[in-house]
Amino acid sequence: MIPSVNDSGSRTIGLLAYLYGPGKREEHTDPHLVASFDGMSPDPGRDPHATLKDLQQLLDQPVMALAKHARPRKHVWHTSVRADPRDRTLSDEEWAGIARRIVAATGIDPGEGEPGCRWAAVRHADDHIHIVATLVTEDGHRPDDHRSGTRAQAEARLIEKELGLHQVAPGDGTAARRPTSAERHKAERQGRERTAREELRETVRRAVAGATSDAEFFDRLSAAGLLVDIRTAPSGDRLGYKVALPDDRNKDGKPVFYPGARLAPDLSLPRVRERWSTSAEPAAAAEDLDAARTGAGGPAAACHTTATAVWQAIAVVEEGDDAVVAAHVAATGEILDALAATSAAHTRRDLRAAATAYERASRSHVRAARGHDRALREAARDLVHSGPALGRGTDGAATAMAIDMLFFLITATAHWHQRQGHAQQAEAAAQAAAHLRLAYRTAAAEPLALLHERGLRLSPATLRRQTGLLREALPALAEQILTEPGWPALAATLARAETAGQDVRMLLTDAAQRRELGTAESISQVLTWRLHVSEGLPGSTLHVHDDASAIRRPFDARGISRSAPRQDDVPSKQTRQR
Repeated sequence: MIPSVNDSGSRTIGLLAYLYGPGKREEHTDPHLVASFDGMSPDPGRDPHATLKDLQQLLDQPVMALAKHARPRKHVWHTSVRADPRDRTLSDEEWAGIARRIVAATGIDPGEGEPGCRWAAVRHADDHIHIVATLVTEDGHRPDDHRSGTRAQAEARLIEKELGLHQVAPGDGTAARRPTSAERHKAERQGRERTAREELRETVRRAVAGATSDAEFFDRLSAAGLLVDIRTAPSGDRLGYKVALPDDRNKDGKPVFYPGARLAPDLSLPRVRERWSTSAEPAAAAEDLDAARTGAGGPAAACHTTATAVWQAIAVVEEGDDAVVAAHVAATGEILDALAATSAAHTRRDLRAAATAYERASRSHVRAARGHDRALREAARDLVHSGPALGRGTDGAATAMAIDMLFFLITATAHWHQRQGHAQQAEAAAQAAAHLRLAYRTAAAEPLALLHERGLRLSPATLRRQTGLLREALPALAEQILTEPGWPALAATLARAETAGQDVRMLLTDAAQRRELGTAESISQVLTWRLHVSEGLPGSTLHVHDDASAIRRPFDARGISRSAPRQDDVPSKQTRQR
């Protein structure tokens, strides 16, 4: 149940005319009162002798009783209360009780002998009501409606429990602004699937992904086709920015601009700059990263770099200091935005849905310690600069591997948010993970089919050997893995690793112990991708290179990512406590 308290207005009659009218798209049906301040207010919807003017005059009486100079300029208070789509249809009596509780909780009509405002609750649809009130109490004072929106939300959580309705996760004030009803109606008139605010938010987030300077950020915004207005100081320093869609105009024909902060709290220019203000690298580290990027080149190499950085980030999210975790959680959003923008057509829809869902999970009140997230941000940059992936061959395999790693990172993120008490963020991360699972199934189909065929072509002796090694390394999981459809692909991967001189028992043990497997649909598939990431196998197995020795290992001798921050550079909770 979502109460939405709107800004105050000045015309009671205008709001009533809308609520009792047909609606902008003829969506209003049977408008009528379900409750009012006195229980006897005229109802223009059901009483043929009552008029909108009658109801308006009754509600406005305390306002009009004041001297003209004492009347508030904006005296109309309005909120809608909307049930969740999964809820049952509530009766008029239930909505009446909800309305009384909302006006009491918000201070509009507190009851218990305290003077209240006049109000009326109108229902013109099955799933919501509107409450209209005038902001002068019966004794001529302003009501105590401070933070009425927050108070309405708190009361709604109690109502949900008592009525057995879907319980909405409480927020913490870090969510992006919802589109207004006017913005939604405008989008429908223009034939847009989303509002201008939502389109701009997605475009700006993609422009941020992996950017390293103001100039690059603003160039990306312009290249994406947005109108960009930069606010500068007399000194020439950039102070802020706002963006608009070229074809989104107001009634005067001028572009409708949105400042970054009104798109999302972390898209203001100062907050955006935090991402690259700490991204400077030592020259040697930068050269090392450049060498890694140019080794194979293209989208496949970028996805492999991404999988490596994501793999390393899972340990940080599971074990790191909260401020460092918050930075990784935010940078994960950049990875998703970049991957969604560059993915092949058959995975783009699910990846965009994952990025949109995760946007809510990327922010919390935990202040991010920027800098430790460098590897993820560099990976996002690589994805952007590598260009669109083809979605087949090595590109498809590398994309599937990156998505698989992301699924586990975002699952770990959901668990971290749960531990922090971030209910909305945890739910958003879980939704993103569900979309990633769908994207993975699509992306992995072709490369896993190729590996499966190779596994079926293994000689009986080779297959027996890999089966024996699996049972020795993972005795508790072996029998389940051997019955999974993904076992031939894993067997092919193990055979190639052994041919390259790797210790297969150690590889399997390490891959199984590094991260949990409880959320895996197929343990064999997860182990296949983990071996590809941790041991540099994607090329040897999936035709990036025929020579396994030519694959640049993503981890150094200590098992630490070359492109990610070293684990001993990442302060953990235990380190800080000591």
